[in-house]
Amino acid sequence: MSQEEEFVNLIHENQGLIYKISSIYTQNTEEQQDLYQEIVYQTWKSFDRFKGASKTSTWLYRIGMNTAITHLNQRKRKVQLVPMEGLKLDIQDEADPELEERIQVLYRHIRQLNLLDRGIIFLFLEGKSQAEIAEITGISVSNVGTRMSRIKEKLRSEVKA
Repeated sequence: MSQEEEFVNLIHENQGLIYKISSIYTQNTEEQQDLYQEIVYQTWKSFDRFKGASKTSTWLYRIGMNTAITHLNQRKRKVQLVPMEGLKLDIQDEADPELEERIQVLYRHIRQLNLLDRGIIFLFLEGKSQAEIAEITGISVSNVGTRMSRIKEKLRSEVKA
């Protein structure tokens, strides 16, 4: 299998992961699509250097989050962000509008967190352990734990308000 075919397979197998990263760091569909493409591009640029020392998903999360943070910082310097369109969530029970509203409120508050905290809570919601989050973000496991506690408390107080 050629390198290009391996790369296409990797992107295809992980398109959901890339979509989630690009969605959590953007305000609208156009920005999300731009960021998705930028993550794919940055992954391609790094593809030949990936040696398999970490899990593929860890490597992709790291590229995705670093690309998202860089992309967002560049956009902030250029233009003011506009309000986000409603995030479409894949919920099993579409008949529960209260649950949908609660999820939307949570995501609105998550988007107000600083970039690193937003990434940490995103990884937590993806089911990553503190050790995996530390490896992806490049901070210590104890720092992840401390930040998670603070993020959870901040979200609890803001969502209840």
